[in-house]
Amino acid sequence: MAMFEPSNPVMKPSTFGGVRTLAAGETMTLDGTVNKTGMLLICTVLTAAWTWNLARSGEPQAVGLPLIVGLIGGLIVAIATSFKPAWSPVTAPLYALLEGLVLGGISAFTEMRYPGIAVQAVMLTLGTLVCMLVLYRTRVIQATERFRIGIVAATGGICLIYLVSIVLGFFGIQIPKIYEAGPIGIAFSLFVVAIAALNLILDFDLIERGAAQGAPKYMEWYGGFAVMVTLIWLYLEILRLLTKLSSRR
Repeated sequence: MAMFEPSNPVMKPSTFGGVRTLAAGETMTLDGTVNKTGMLLICTVLTAAWTWNLARSGEPQAVGLPLIVGLIGGLIVAIATSFKPAWSPVTAPLYALLEGLVLGGISAFTEMRYPGIAVQAVMLTLGTLVCMLVLYRTRVIQATERFRIGIVAATGGICLIYLVSIVLGFFGIQIPKIYEAGPIGIAFSLFVVAIAALNLILDFDLIERGAAQGAPKYMEWYGGFAVMVTLIWLYLEILRLLTKLSSRR
C-alpha cells in the first residue's frame, strides 16, 4: 500500500485513472454507485439471515461449514475483484453473499451470549454510515492530503497490530490489554471504530473522483464493493466494542 493511497486497498487512486479511457456509453455515476451499494447490502443481509437462523436453530455446529466457506471464499473473491475491477458486476454480489455467511454466524453466536447486541451493532453501523456521508457531502470532513496520510498511517498500524497478534497467537502469546474489557481495551476499540468510520470518507472521495473522471459503468459495482469492505470491518469492530462493554456489566 503506497503512503498516499487510501487505506482501503481496493480503492487506490489509480483504480479509476487506469480505466478512464475505456469508458464507452454509460459511465459511472454517484446515484448508480449508491444503488449498487444498496443491492450489495441486501445480498449480505440475505445470507446473514440464513446463517443467523441456522446458528439459532438448535444445531449451531451446522454453521461451521458456511463460516469457513464465507471466510475463505470472501477473501479469494475480494482479491480477484481488487485485481479485476471489470469482474465486479459478478464478484461484488458474490463477495457480499459470502461475507453475509460470516457476519450472520458471528452475530448469532455473539447474540446468544449478549442478547440484543447484534441489533445494536447493525444500527450503530448504519448510523455511522449515514453520519459519515452527511459529513462528507456537507464538506465538514474533507479528504485532504493530510487527512489521507493520517488515516492510512492509522489503518496500517491497526493492521500491523492484528497481524502481530495472529502470529503471536500461534505461540500462545497475546498482546496484553487491547483485547480485554478494561479501559485500555475499550479505548483501543473506540480508536479502531473511529478509524474504520473515517475510511468511509476516503471511499466516498474516491467514488466521487471516479464519477467525475467518467469511469466505466461497471465501476459502480466496484465502488459499492469497496464501501462494503469498509462497512464489514466497521460492523465487526463495533460488535467487538459492544462485546467488551457488555462483559463489564
